[in-house]
Amino acid sequence: MSGGLPGLHGTDHVGFTVPDVEAATRFFVDVIGCEVVFEIGPFIADDDWMQVHLDVHPRAVIKTLRMLRCKNGPAFELFEYDLDGANQAPPPNSDVGAAHLGFMVEDMDAALAHLRAHGVEVLGEPTTMTEGPSEGLTWVYFKAPWGMALELVSYPDGMAVTRANPDALWSPVAS
Repeated sequence: MSGGLPGLHGTDHVGFTVPDVEAATRFFVDVIGCEVVFEIGPFIADDDWMQVHLDVHPRAVIKTLRMLRCKNGPAFELFEYDLDGANQAPPPNSDVGAAHLGFMVEDMDAALAHLRAHGVEVLGEPTTMTEGPSEGLTWVYFKAPWGMALELVSYPDGMAVTRANPDALWSPVAS
């Protein structure tokens, strides 16, 4: 029986492919409040390196890999690929492999007003969980300009699960 990865410390980063890394960076920096940490690229291979190491078409080119960080959260990579015929539509949350990025905020109303003032599409109104382990959580989804699902979360008094066990979930808020 395995106890998991030997020496595991936790999640280091997540990565997302975007259609335009410059536009995505402007959105994450100017609207969300992230900062650019570094960038590298392009990555071009004339053999099967891209397919063997990344499971993408061998002629795919990573134009830019840009690492961002938002306040106390984990870092995330933005990738812009160049490959004729690549799907440019983000998968809906119901598709296997779909992902979203959640941003914790202190004041949900102020954060929503900020997003709306920047013309960001917000999906519905915030939902507040009133029972179960996530009781105390308020959340709402919104869309990046290229259609990627994002989420605002707020739980200023914690959630039931974290009130019962403060170490149950990682939090960007210093304890």
